[in-house]
Amino acid sequence: MKNSVDVSIAEDWFQEQGWSPFPFQRKTWNAYLEGKNGLLNAPTGSGKTYALWFPIVLDYLREQKETGTKHKKGLKAVWITPLRALSQEIRQSAERIISDLDLPLTVGIRTGDTSTKERSRQRRTMPDLLITTPESLQLLLATKGYDKMFRGCKAIVVDEWHELLGTKRGVQMELGLSRIKSLAPELRIWGISATIGNLEQARQVLLGPESKALSNSVMIRASLNKKINVISIIPDEIETFPWRGHLGLRLLDRVIPIINNSKTTLLFTNTRSQCEIWYQKILEKHPELAGDMAMHHGSINKDTRIWVEEAIRNEELKAVVCTSSLDLGVDFAPVETVIQIGGPKGVARFMQRAGRSGHQPGKESVIYFLPTHAIELVEASALQQAVIKQAVEDRIPYLNSFDVLVQYLITLAVSDGFYPAKIYPEIKSTFCYQGITEDEWRWLINFVVMGSQSLQSYDEYKKVEVSEEGKLQVNNRGIAMRHRFQIGTIVGDAHLTVRYQKGGYIGSIEEYFISKLSPGDVFTFAGRNLEFIRIKEMQALVRNSKKKTSKVPSWMGGRLTLSAQMSQLLREELYSANLPVAKQSEAIQCLAPIFKRQEEESIVPGPDEFLIESFKTRDGYHHIFYPFEGRFVHEAMGSLLGYRVSLLSPITFSLAFNDYGFELLSDQEIDIQAIIDNDLFSPAYLLDDLQKSLNSTEMARRKFRDIAVISGLVFTGYPDKGVKMKHLQSSSQLLFEVFKDYEPDNLLYLQAYRETFEHQLEEGRLRLALERIGSQNIVWKRCKRPTPFSFPIITDRLREKMSSEKLADRIRKMTKILMK
Repeated sequence: MKNSVDVSIAEDWFQEQGWSPFPFQRKTWNAYLEGKNGLLNAPTGSGKTYALWFPIVLDYLREQKETGTKHKKGLKAVWITPLRALSQEIRQSAERIISDLDLPLTVGIRTGDTSTKERSRQRRTMPDLLITTPESLQLLLATKGYDKMFRGCKAIVVDEWHELLGTKRGVQMELGLSRIKSLAPELRIWGISATIGNLEQARQVLLGPESKALSNSVMIRASLNKKINVISIIPDEIETFPWRGHLGLRLLDRVIPIINNSKTTLLFTNTRSQCEIWYQKILEKHPELAGDMAMHHGSINKDTRIWVEEAIRNEELKAVVCTSSLDLGVDFAPVETVIQIGGPKGVARFMQRAGRSGHQPGKESVIYFLPTHAIELVEASALQQAVIKQAVEDRIPYLNSFDVLVQYLITLAVSDGFYPAKIYPEIKSTFCYQGITEDEWRWLINFVVMGSQSLQSYDEYKKVEVSEEGKLQVNNRGIAMRHRFQIGTIVGDAHLTVRYQKGGYIGSIEEYFISKLSPGDVFTFAGRNLEFIRIKEMQALVRNSKKKTSKVPSWMGGRLTLSAQMSQLLREELYSANLPVAKQSEAIQCLAPIFKRQEEESIVPGPDEFLIESFKTRDGYHHIFYPFEGRFVHEAMGSLLGYRVSLLSPITFSLAFNDYGFELLSDQEIDIQAIIDNDLFSPAYLLDDLQKSLNSTEMARRKFRDIAVISGLVFTGYPDKGVKMKHLQSSSQLLFEVFKDYEPDNLLYLQAYRETFEHQLEEGRLRLALERIGSQNIVWKRCKRPTPFSFPIITDRLREKMSSEKLADRIRKMTKILMK
């Protein structure tokens, strides 16, 4: 076999480390060296980085040997990572091989954190092996002469492909790959993915649905059955009326022994604010952990994050409270234990986090589940089932994201320009744009050259010029510069830098949180109590404060929803409460007091039952529905139902929802039987009714803001002088109204509606939920008072109106009354 000599080099190197390669690593080496593309499905901590760095190096050695030429500088392989935090780790793996084999190869990193000096050095001579992000890859395509840079590139590895799939960053990646494929004749494309439900489709999206790359590709699965041990932290006393208020903090004392008994423990929270709260509370109660504990989330400055990652590696920390910022790929051998605080909302996310512990091949992963309210123990039980069944979600890829395509076309026009007829087949070869029509393509070309039909009299929307021979190019330096600043598809609220008045950078916070603060207010951030002084040029200036505070920044992205897979597992576990005790999990058995109280007032539904509860309080008439489908589906279903009821009789509702159900609250009684008899859960006319019920125009208007930013219709500002969110909002709203009134067939305007239904309201999933409810027996219970199931939903509505202290008092009083 031609490559057997090469592979023995890798085998020897592994032996020197005291390791033995896994079959999947050998398979990957051989497939790569045979010139194949592929998708490698391997769990975290299994050695997937070496599975692909090695064949890239071996291929280089083989070429040197066969041609007898000297080392030529220039780009040979690109490794794409979705998280900047992972780039150091990936670099170390590559450098370890290169230095042990004594090779002249260089390794470089290019991300948003790379210094200007390093970038200009790379511009002169690219490193042989480059580690970068999807955004930085696009920036390279916006560089003059990029075709020469990529011509000799032999490999692109897309790491954590499951994280990019089903996002616009994934679409960005598809477009980048379609271009580089045309430039580099010997290119091999490989993806690395953790387990997802639709792995075959993931390979298609990566390589192009009908491409040569796909027909010459392999799927390699690492069949390493990693043992995951899920342990629920069960409260000594189960509260009969659970609520989400104290974020599980009552169980804090149960966490400390776990931390003390492990080398290093990661405590995963679902939101950055939860992360800040837990870090503060642990230190308040256990000051002896100061210095042994740190915090890690995406808004803390880069230097601190890198310091935390290094400290974990060097076994200098006992515990780190973190968010999904430590979910991916980082290989921390000392981590023995993971604690998940609150339901992770998805099976894949939970397994990813579990895999952070016992991060060596053959070692067991241990993950503790700490519920933030009692009913979350059902989620814990469902996750245990998921681990046994290896049940993991699909990631649904985007189709026809025209905003990303507009951005990409301007990127190409900013660098060397492009001929539409040459680029069109490349774009059509991607999964996202396989269905693009010639009419849509002409519209997009017109859009980047003339601005849209209704904006043709405004020069600022005419970005691209057409040369005599038909090449599309950006000749205006200002347009090119603004475009480079805005490359990317992650659109959040505007971020303000948080700095000490005397200098030091602490991190970044979303504008909407800072806008609520007055000078002198104290808030907790990055583990410190900070007094807000003032805002100056997109910077929030602060000083340290000794005052205690309950203000913790919240981030708009903080609300996760249950995945479809997780919802189904959750329902199955809940139904098991009706089975004999011997057939129940420990977590379900512990919830016996809640189920007993629920049965006194209502029922615990079985597989063929759909539960509706009604009761009256001083707030009005409550009607609670329990689909157990996640908050996004409940928001849509609640609005839909409210709209359909109002057609029967003119009633207005306020809506509250969580992951388990939703509430329609009104000041007058409604006849639930009439709802059941009129088939209001029918999926018929769903899209039409949804549009009327949800003020879908308002939702599409919000969605359009992101589309306008990605497509460059509005400019977000320069790094040190950003545009305020409210100004962005008003500019994009103005454009939305113009298209609505004068150009309703505008592709970006129509995309806003499509994304609202497909992604935000999960219309497909809502339809399936309605069909399921249609086949169940609807049980309507008229209750005298709130039930344990309804309690978290009604208290969630109060949260919007009250501070956390007042809320806790009010809930204590409510619980006392209900317990009588």
